[in-house]
Amino acid sequence: MTKTILLSNVTKAYLEEYERILNKMMQGMTYVTITCSISDNFIKQILPHQVAAIKMSENVLRYTTNILVQNLALEIIATSTETVECLEAIQNRCCIVQNSECELYEYMCAYKEITGAMFQSMSLPPVSNNININFLREMIVHHQGGVRLAQNVLRFCICQELIPILRNMIQTMCDRICDMEKLLDALKDCENC
Repeated sequence: MTKTILLSNVTKAYLEEYERILNKMMQGMTYVTITCSISDNFIKQILPHQVAAIKMSENVLRYTTNILVQNLALEIIATSTETVECLEAIQNRCCIVQNSECELYEYMCAYKEITGAMFQSMSLPPVSNNININFLREMIVHHQGGVRLAQNVLRFCICQELIPILRNMIQTMCDRICDMEKLLDALKDCENC
């Protein structure tokens, strides 16, 4: 039998905003007009993912008093904003690189599998009254999905300008996942004290 957690009004407000952000991200990543360019498709699909990272971070900043979580959220806002700007700057040039139907099919099959798993995990994270823990659990899954999405697109012939952005995204998100997992463990340990 699972124990029902009584959530505070603050936690409820945080979670309601998180759900709005998540729903907007899922719609933005799902309802994209697919073209013959994997590069173009990926940019259109990943932009809502990056915007969601910014919004999720802004959401936790309204509530947290934890300096490490505040710093992490500010870093995510800065790097995600920079990534959005870089992607938007190359989008018109990258859509020129076309792919075969076979490549598009393979890319989209993997994309749907990755996003499906990410959406499901982000929709059903374990919830506690500790907003910092909730944020870290949500953001870890978000970043893991982002890494897999970037790795997927790198398997194909894509716009050359996109490659360094993807490699930087992967490295940044992997480093941040490690940091977030350590911080999450520390916060859970403190909560059990």
